Amino acid sequence: MVVLNARDAADRGASILTRTEFMRAERGPQHWRAFIKTPQGEQQILARAIVNAAGPWVASVLHDRIARPNHHNIRLVKGSHIIVSQLFTHDASYILQQPDRRVVFAIPYEGKFTLIGTTDVEVKTAENPAISPEETEYLCMAINRYFSKRISPADVVWSYAGVRPLQDDASGNASAVTRDYTFELDAPSGQAPVLSIFGGKLTTYRKLAEHAMEKLGPLLGAKAKSWTAGASLPGGDIPDADFVRFQNNSERRYAGIPKPIMSRLCRLYGTRIDKIIGTAKGLNDLGADLGAGLTEAELTYLVRNEWVQTAEDVLWRRSKLGLITPPDTAARVTEALRHIS
Repeated sequence: MVVLNARDAADRGASILTRTEFMRAERGPQHWRAFIKTPQGEQQILARAIVNAAGPWVASVLHDRIARPNHHNIRLVKGSHIIVSQLFTHDASYILQQPDRRVVFAIPYEGKFTLIGTTDVEVKTAENPAISPEETEYLCMAINRYFSKRISPADVVWSYAGVRPLQDDASGNASAVTRDYTFELDAPSGQAPVLSIFGGKLTTYRKLAEHAMEKLGPLLGAKAKSWTAGASLPGGDIPDADFVRFQNNSERRYAGIPKPIMSRLCRLYGTRIDKIIGTAKGLNDLGADLGAGLTEAELTYLVRNEWVQTAEDVLWRRSKLGLITPPDTAARVTEALRHIS
């Protein structure tokens, strides 16, 4: 979803700079002068406003990079997930109440797996989050309370963790900390504004963005009304939102490409599959198979349209093919990336 929002913004004229560090910014009467470090070196950007949506680093950016006071406290709460082989074959999901009053979900994942999460563990830093043995054991026990098919840490095929930047509402339990968000607008008369976002969830990002523009719009002279509530992300403009019909039509249209691969492409890219398949009549026309149906054509699309630079970007960030690809796939993808510009 994050990648597709960036793609949508780029299609509307935004410049997307991945792997770029925001070093600092100097405030002027009409603009901020921002100093950034890209893989190509340091650059300067003039901006009429800054939106500090740095998540766990929001306070650090405000204090250390912009030199503005911070009036809100953030609590860093880690959430971890595990993935195991399929626990059930139907498409339902489960929300499992635990003795500590938390809920843990179990959902079908990538066809052959079950995704289990999440935990709430308060941490001191957002750097390099990883699941702990205690969290893995907790999630396994949560499943074993309800499922006849028991699991242990040895059954975990992959895990991941992230850190939530939550407002400090003085809750004693990390699970009880509010997921709501707060804005802090610093806009002295005659100076360029900065809007900082404290708290919030990715799943409410569109409503948050509307509220942000309600704050910034008057300062920038922007008069456009909110429009994103019913807008599709790139590839999501499927007729009548009927995915099954779209997939069936796509499989007939590209009959020379195996159905399992078409199913995955339709699910990941929606109506943008034409940009990958083009005039190809069969799988061989899409270049070498790098593993599990990942072709050179798909890799080229990802590099040119979705800022992919590494094998990890492809196999884990944009897809979860790393769960099923052969061990040598990462090396093959890395080699193929060297020849795409």
